[in-house]
Amino acid sequence: MARSQAHRALPADLLAGAAWQEACRARDFTRIFRLVRVKAGIYPSRIAALCGMTPSRVGEIMAGRRGLAHIDVIERVADGLRIPGALLGLAHRPWEIPAPDRTERLPEPLAAVADAPQCAEPAAELDDLLALVDGRATLSTLAALRSSVQDYWRRDNAHGGATLRPAVVGHLRYVGRLLDSAEGGLRHDLQGVAAELARLSGWAYFDARQYSTARTYFTQALKLSHAHGDSLFMANVLSCMSLLATYDGNPNDAVTLACRAQDAARAVGEQPLVMSMLHLREAFAHATLRDAQACHQAVDRSREQYERSRGHEAEAPDWVQYFDETKLLVDTGIAYARLGEPARAEPLITEGLHRESIEQQRGRAFHAYWLASVQLQLGKLDEACTSAGVALDLTAAIDSPRVSGHVQELHRRMLPYAREAPVLAFEQRMREALG
Repeated sequence: MARSQAHRALPADLLAGAAWQEACRARDFTRIFRLVRVKAGIYPSRIAALCGMTPSRVGEIMAGRRGLAHIDVIERVADGLRIPGALLGLAHRPWEIPAPDRTERLPEPLAAVADAPQCAEPAAELDDLLALVDGRATLSTLAALRSSVQDYWRRDNAHGGATLRPAVVGHLRYVGRLLDSAEGGLRHDLQGVAAELARLSGWAYFDARQYSTARTYFTQALKLSHAHGDSLFMANVLSCMSLLATYDGNPNDAVTLACRAQDAARAVGEQPLVMSMLHLREAFAHATLRDAQACHQAVDRSREQYERSRGHEAEAPDWVQYFDETKLLVDTGIAYARLGEPARAEPLITEGLHRESIEQQRGRAFHAYWLASVQLQLGKLDEACTSAGVALDLTAAIDSPRVSGHVQELHRRMLPYAREAPVLAFEQRMREALG
């Protein structure tokens, strides 16, 4: 039997076509092979060579006299024809995931519970207070900790994470001490709470633009969730690490992490809302790489998964409940903005801002920045300055270096228009707001 050979990607219009995607979902290789022949111009003998099959077997499949059921053969076809794994319900194929840019290896999940990172901010006063507790966990302790985590996330969204960091890190240390003496089911549940606190700590440092420290806490959260046996939460942490890599200038790593997050979630079973969020994280990374085809495909998969989640939102984990239709709209707009398609981005972000709750101050500030950014790209200077003013007012009311950094970056991009009246008015507002 011939070995599979190298092959360039299939045409974008074929991959995006409804007939192709339906054939892949059904694993209907009769239709798949026929479409490859008609749309990509790859004849049966070449299909056979690419997929490590005999020409007669390919002919029987195309004639509908034979199917493919063995997973090894399906994977070989996916690799030979360069069919993205997600289309066939497979894990991401090795050729889909770019190699990391850095020599540093991606963190591997470990069974052991990690010690608290040494680079974290000290929270001595809180540690002293928590040390007064007798150090033994109970079910009421667990309930109180979970309530605290939920409150931290609410406050983070409303006010930014900078002022929360000492308290969150202190709580993480406290739970680490409780784990030393906890046993059985209680220890297992505490590991889950520790993973949530580690992720929240990483997020708070990410919001503060302290990326190295954020990565340390996300790695700890990954190890804790592995020890907890929660693959779905591992997918959540990997998605955070993907977003961090996008911001930190490592979009290839971001794609890798987003793909691994999807594979981890897929292994758990049907989780369409989680998958919708994860596909958008992948879209962000592809957009940063200016890979329009991959970005649009990831956005399409996100929308498809979100539609599948309708009516089943309550079955999704608590940590992904924030990802509603409004978030889908605005994040899709941001993906297009990152890709350099402002005309597609503007109406989506505008609609998202219109729908968002007034309590979501940081989210609204962040999205107003992106709206101003795309309006500036479109040459709508008056509208851009108006949106930038909204972002500035909201930023002044929260503590988020990430968002304030975006607003300052936007101001720098307005310098070519420094003598225009709208920009002069915006600069005056900046001086008043930021001193």
